[in-house]
Amino acid sequence: PNPLGLAAGLDKEARAVPAWQALGFGFVEVGTVTALPQPGNPRPRLFRLPADQAIVNRMGFNNGGAEAMAVTLQRLRARGCLEVPLGVNLGKSKVTPVEQAPEDYRTSFQHLGELADYVVVNISSPNTPGLRDLQRIDEVRRIVDAIQGPNQRLPQPRPLLLKLAPDLSDEDAIGCARAAMGEGCAGLILTNTTIRFEGLTSPTEGLSGGLSGQPLFGRSTELLRRVRDALGSEAVLIGVGGIMGEEHARAKLAAGADLIQVYSGLIYGGPGLPRRLLRGLLEQ
Repeated sequence: PNPLGLAAGLDKEARAVPAWQALGFGFVEVGTVTALPQPGNPRPRLFRLPADQAIVNRMGFNNGGAEAMAVTLQRLRARGCLEVPLGVNLGKSKVTPVEQAPEDYRTSFQHLGELADYVVVNISSPNTPGLRDLQRIDEVRRIVDAIQGPNQRLPQPRPLLLKLAPDLSDEDAIGCARAAMGEGCAGLILTNTTIRFEGLTSPTEGLSGGLSGQPLFGRSTELLRRVRDALGSEAVLIGVGGIMGEEHARAKLAAGADLIQVYSGLIYGGPGLPRRLLRGLLEQ
């Protein structure tokens, strides 16, 4: 119904989907969910940097696992609660060796694919050891191919999107993007959090994890523009990273995004942010 979505990471277990709809989001992405349940990294693992309008997280994919989420989504659909498209963001289980990643993603998809309106392959979180090593052309092909098997057997195959990090070079990101499209993906989500903390006002000594919020805006938007230029109009691109107000939303769309998502902006902007952003876009 509108181009503004909730980014993955805020509702890891699909606990509040009706609430996100009520705030005005046009689509909702839940997860990241893994094939196996896992507790995530030790606490503290989430830090606000108010002076920078930023958040650092090292959550580590804390979630109840794909089977548990499947039960939740089955209940939501049985009750007719879903009024907007629902995306499910898949990550690799921490205990799964990197070489077995395709099978891990496939297991999650087999539980959740038919319950989602679109599915995201997340290989870009900095908080699972080895995960970002999967951001290579050969690994992208292996993982997407593993998911496309069960996906293409569905009566209605789901659109698959690949989520990449802003810390990749333009060349590497475009290579991964082309590999994903070559394996039948519908598009990409650009971008995940960054591990670069340069230029912040807040002290970050000893802090690790992924940085989101306003400092991410410049690089994530530039990479979005580069990928759009490289892929042309065919790919669906979702722009996320640093959207704190309507000017950021307009800039993402101008850079080539078909849809946009927020997370940190909602934390700092409050529950009225979706409607403020959408009103601003409509007025333009």
